[in-house]
Amino acid sequence: MLKTIMPLNLIISLRFLGLFIVLPVLSIYALKLDGSNELLIGIAIGGYALTQMLLQVPFGILSDKIGRKTTLTIGLIIFMVGSLVAANADDIWMLILGRLLQGAGAIGAVATAMISDLIKEEVRAKAMAMMGGSIAVTFAISMVAGPLIAGYWGLDMLFFITAFCALLAILVLHTKVQTPPKIIHDYKNDKREILLILKDKNLMKMNITNMLQKGMMTLAFLIIPILMVREFNYEKTELWHVYVPAMIFGIFAMGFSAVMGEKKKKPKLVLMIGILLFGLSYAIMGYASSSFGFIVGVIVFFIGFNIHEPLLQSLASKYAKIHQKGTALGIFNSFGYLGTFTGALWGGHILKWYGIEYIAITVLITCIAWAFMIFTLENPIFSKNIYLDYGKFNEDKLSNLNTTTGIIEWYKNENEKLLIVKYNSNIIKEEKILSLI
Repeated sequence: MLKTIMPLNLIISLRFLGLFIVLPVLSIYALKLDGSNELLIGIAIGGYALTQMLLQVPFGILSDKIGRKTTLTIGLIIFMVGSLVAANADDIWMLILGRLLQGAGAIGAVATAMISDLIKEEVRAKAMAMMGGSIAVTFAISMVAGPLIAGYWGLDMLFFITAFCALLAILVLHTKVQTPPKIIHDYKNDKREILLILKDKNLMKMNITNMLQKGMMTLAFLIIPILMVREFNYEKTELWHVYVPAMIFGIFAMGFSAVMGEKKKKPKLVLMIGILLFGLSYAIMGYASSSFGFIVGVIVFFIGFNIHEPLLQSLASKYAKIHQKGTALGIFNSFGYLGTFTGALWGGHILKWYGIEYIAITVLITCIAWAFMIFTLENPIFSKNIYLDYGKFNEDKLSNLNTTTGIIEWYKNENEKLLIVKYNSNIIKEEKILSLI
C-alpha cells in the first residue's frame, strides 16, 4: 500500500501546499492592493473555490471517461497558470482572476477517486488517514512558511512557489504513480446519475458536512490574521506563533480521529465531536478579550477541523458505488468548495459591517442544526468485501447477486483478476454469498 499511496500523497500535498501557504497571510496582504476592501478580499480568498465548485463534477466525469492521470495533468497545468497570474497581480481584480484560475484546476475529487481505485476498501481508511496526515504536515509547514516568506519576500513569492509545486506534482504523477486498474461492472449508463447521487440521503449529508466544514475553515482564515493584527497588535511575520501550536494540537486530533472513526468504528461520534468543537471555537474567538483567549479559540478550531479531515473523503467514498466514485466525489468536493467560497464571501461582508460577535452567533446556530443532521446519518460499519480470484466462481451465476438482499454491489478488477463483492454483513453472511456463485 505504501508504494502505491506515497506518490499520490506527494501530489496532493504539493497541491495543498500551494493552496495553504497563502491562506495565513492573504487577507492582510491583499488589503494593500489597489481597489481592495474586506468584501473583495473575501472573494480573493474564496474565489478559487467558486471555480472548483463549478468544475469538480465535470472533472470527475471526465476522469471516469478519459482516465485519472490525463485529467490530473490538465488540472495541474491550469492550477499552475493561475498561480503565475496571481503572482503578478498589482490590483485586487487581477489577484481574484488568478485565484479563479487556480480553482479551475479542479482535481481534488479525481485524486481521491484514484486512491479509491488503487486501494482496497479495507485499508482505504488507513490510506485516507495517511493522506490526511500528509495534508496536516503540509498545513503546519504552510502556517510557518507562509507568514515568514511573505514577510521577507512578498506575497508574489508564495504564488511562484505554488506554481513550482504544481510543476513538480506533474513530474511525480507521470514518473511514480501507478495506472488505475480497469474495472468491469454491470451498471448501465444512466443520464440521471447526478440526480441519483443527489437523492442518496447519506451522500447528501456528507456533501452538506463537507460544505460546512470547508466554509468554517476559510471563514477562520479570513478573520484570524485580520483580528490578530488589528485587534491584538501582532506583526505579520509573527502570525506563525498563532498557527503552529494550533496545528500541533490538530495533528494529535487526527490520530484520535483515525482511531475512533476507523479502528473503533465510531465515525458518527467523531463527526459530532468535531461539530461541537467548531461551535465552541467560534464562541471563544468571537468574545475573546485578549490575544491569549483568541489563540485558545484558534487551537480549539484546528482540533475540530483536524478531527473531521481524515474521515470525510473516506466516508463519502464508502457511500458511493464503484461506477459513481468520480462523479460522486466531484459533487462532494463541489459542495466543499461552495462552502469555501460562501464562507469567505459571507465572512468578509459580516466582518466589515457587523463584527466577529455576529459571526460567532451564526456559527453556533449552524452547528446545532448540523449536529442533528449527522445524528441521522447511517453508519457504514457493516459494509464488507469478498475478494475472489478468477476461476473460483461461476461466471454464469453472478446474476444471482443482483437479486440477493444484502448485496450492495459487485464488480471485477481486470488488472488483478479479482471479483469484488460488497455486502452488508448485518443482513447476509459471506458463506451464503459464496454458495450463490
